[in-house]
Amino acid sequence: MTREDEAEYRDYVSARLEHLRRVAYLLCHDWHAAEDLVSTVLLKLFRSWRSAKRADNLDAYVRGMLTNAWLDELRRPWRRREHSTARLPDHWTAAPEPEDRGAIGRLLLGLGPRQRAVVVLRYYCDLSVEQTARLLGISEGTVKSQSARALETLRSVAANTCVGEG
Repeated sequence: MTREDEAEYRDYVSARLEHLRRVAYLLCHDWHAAEDLVSTVLLKLFRSWRSAKRADNLDAYVRGMLTNAWLDELRRPWRRREHSTARLPDHWTAAPEPEDRGAIGRLLLGLGPRQRAVVVLRYYCDLSVEQTARLLGISEGTVKSQSARALETLRSVAANTCVGEG
């Protein structure tokens, strides 16, 4: 990598790091996992910077890398054996959630991985059906059906939550 390429990479990452962290958080709903995910993707991006920077839409390309890395992480065998417990071994403090996204983030947890990826890419990242399908490697019809099912689930859960609180 030339110094010019390295400077371009640094400028790109500096300008988009926070956005990538938020997208990763919306996908996995864990700030620590989001940081790991972004780090992994940025390392891959660094390694392939020369070819990646030639992409028609570099932001979409990197969001696709981020989403695919998250989905790959969910497929790992050790992930299926991991179990949450009510009691944590060490005392910790959760990273603060952005105030306006906390409730939505909790609602997103009720979706499956693919539905969550579709919702985040379509409605948070504001990608088209075609762009989302291309990034996830699925058909446009699948994007539409996953979006519809996810929104139906979100509406149902949100309505039940509001009724339960009132």
